Amino acid sequence: MSILQVNAVKKIYTTRFGGNQVQALSNVTFEVEEGEYVAIMGESGSGKTTLLNILAALDKPTSGSVRLDGKDLSNIKESEIAAFRRDNLGFVFQDFNLLDTFSLEDNIYLPLVLSGKSPAEMKERITPIAQQLGLTSLLKKYPYEVSGGQKQRAAVARALITNPRLILADEPTGALDSKSTDELLYLFGEINRKGQTILMVTHSVKAASHASRVLFIKDGEVYHQIYRGSSTENELYQKISDTLTMLATGGDYR
Repeated sequence: MSILQVNAVKKIYTTRFGGNQVQALSNVTFEVEEGEYVAIMGESGSGKTTLLNILAALDKPTSGSVRLDGKDLSNIKESEIAAFRRDNLGFVFQDFNLLDTFSLEDNIYLPLVLSGKSPAEMKERITPIAQQLGLTSLLKKYPYEVSGGQKQRAAVARALITNPRLILADEPTGALDSKSTDELLYLFGEINRKGQTILMVTHSVKAASHASRVLFIKDGEVYHQIYRGSSTENELYQKISDTLTMLATGGDYR
């Protein structure tokens, strides 16, 4: 079953001075199945960030549509969009986006507090997630007291605690060392195997090689895609590397 449908999305920005138009996305079409783990890759300026902002309902396409569970994101009222994001989307960012004056526990609780959940329900939700992510002993600590990998695990917990339909991850390993990267990618795999749908934008071939499908964006559209199939992580890593080389040298898969 398709959970996310992106259909012929185009995005054109008009510069403030001079009225010049910049086309960030030209014709992006793809679907994400429920329980799928998809990575999106592409060179800087290819349109990945613009696409992620549109998928996160932070921006609207010039034309085309994005549907989550059949609901067109462009039709959601401005007064309802924040609640929609909070209830349906989980976010994991490169720079963690944790509040330093809040403990890890309070950072994780934040979307539930904003949703008006009771303390009992919040406690009930955080316990299994903290155990799964190895955070139980760290919940009372503050972000400045823990490592980058632990901060990112807290950010993942915050994304999971609302039981989102879709997790959007923006360069989630970008600020991590190799050991923390391995740990986070293992956790993403575990979360996905339990049925969580994940869409990750990344420059990291290593991160993308853990996904079940990799989409490549070039010049504002989906240029190529690779399905994992029966490939190992090493085999998928090589396929991704070869595709990125082709993109950089101007080759054509189509």
